[in-house]
Amino acid sequence: MKFKCIALINFLALQCLAILGVSKGFDFFYFVQQILITLLMQWPGSYCDSDKFSCCYPPTGKPAADFSIHGLWPNYRNGSYPQNCDPSNPFNESETSDLISSMRRNWPSLSCPSSSGESFWSHEWEKHGTCSESLLDQHSYFQTALTLRQQTNILQSLKSAGIIPDGGSYSLANIKDAIKNGTGYTPWIECNEDSSGNSQLYQVYLCVDSSGSNLIECPVFPKGKCGSEIEFPTF
Repeated sequence: MKFKCIALINFLALQCLAILGVSKGFDFFYFVQQILITLLMQWPGSYCDSDKFSCCYPPTGKPAADFSIHGLWPNYRNGSYPQNCDPSNPFNESETSDLISSMRRNWPSLSCPSSSGESFWSHEWEKHGTCSESLLDQHSYFQTALTLRQQTNILQSLKSAGIIPDGGSYSLANIKDAIKNGTGYTPWIECNEDSSGNSQLYQVYLCVDSSGSNLIECPVFPKGKCGSEIEFPTF
């Protein structure tokens, strides 16, 4: 019986370590921005001009025509990622009360029905942010993403290369080069399709080290591809 108990204790200890490894360990972040705007960042014009999404402005009105934050996502170098790491730590808006006005400007939600962003931020924290909580608490997680947004002016990088959101088509290679010249690092570009089936600039991925402080070259890119020429829609 003594040996069985020891074996059981050892087994449970290994299981706990495995769980901690999944929930606490990661290698880098994707910061994603979308134009309305990541690093996942996304462009609002592409979101609203897509055949996949319904677009609703927040109660504060139409956001600025600029790339906005989609999320800050922990990832592994093998291409996989942790998610929903701590159900006991849900999003609490009071912990980010001093950041809310900046989050509404730089991290708005365009999903329907219209919202001021709380459900979007809650999703990003609970699915992705909790997997970095050994490093970043809720306030630090959102503050880090906002700081990275300030450091990576994607729209200005594109405009400096003559790439503007005018509904025209631009070379994917030129878009990547413009963002790399502006940020110092190679982006990954995600496209979606408009109602006519045309490929358009949707989201920009940049990579950040596991401290959340420094941009790095991405160890691995997501799957998917764009055409060689993509639209940059108006917003």
